[in-house]
Amino acid sequence: MRRLATLVAVLAVLTPCAHAQDPRSDLQKKLNAAFVLTRPTADNTDIVKAGSILELHQEGLIMYSVANKVAPTWTFKDGRLGMGFGANMSVDMQLGSVEQGVNHLNVPQRKFVSGEKVWITGALIKEDGVILQLYSDAYDNVRYFGQIKFPFAKKTIPPADEMMKTIAEVVTADAPEGSDASAAPPAAAPSQQIAPPPPPADAAPVQPKTISVGQTKDQVVEILGQPGRVAKIGAKEIDYYPDMKVIFVNGKVTDIQ
Repeated sequence: MRRLATLVAVLAVLTPCAHAQDPRSDLQKKLNAAFVLTRPTADNTDIVKAGSILELHQEGLIMYSVANKVAPTWTFKDGRLGMGFGANMSVDMQLGSVEQGVNHLNVPQRKFVSGEKVWITGALIKEDGVILQLYSDAYDNVRYFGQIKFPFAKKTIPPADEMMKTIAEVVTADAPEGSDASAAPPAAAPSQQIAPPPPPADAAPVQPKTISVGQTKDQVVEILGQPGRVAKIGAKEIDYYPDMKVIFVNGKVTDIQ
């Protein structure tokens, strides 16, 4: 009986923990729902599979050329993006190991401003924060990449909705195709549909334009319009139309060909 009582007591303590929501798992689900990851090629020079497009809402994000193999990590804290002395020192060591003499001041880079668009290639939950990995379109045949870190206060994972609001201060994903924003409007109910207009009445047949011998030049022009070409030989004139020639002598029609 004593062992049974002990077992019941242990289960009573563990049961709430078993049913408690895992903050890390909940946050990962929110990230997966918000962002579809883009898959770049192994050398990061192109996109294999496109994912979510993110719009930036902060200034000052600098990303490095993918050719340098090192992505800078920016931290969003107190409402702004920044890279501290330690972060710069760390990235300088990484850049120098790839190519001697390269550092955060002279590495090929580009500054992105609020309103520009980038791709997302990763959404990672670390012990001390969330890291979003970003990747750009090609600018003058150069693509850039970088990371943004959203640190946890006291290394404790906050509620997922709270963290997603913080992330939204920096980036938000465009609405995917097929969402309500781009959906076609619903068709009108049958009672609201408007009957199509009746077909137009048959037009009266067009009467052929005719001229006759003896008519003056002005009469012919009134009927046929101006000729495409005119040839004059003394008192004789030949007016050329698309499907006929009209010959005048002394200003009157003498022949039609």
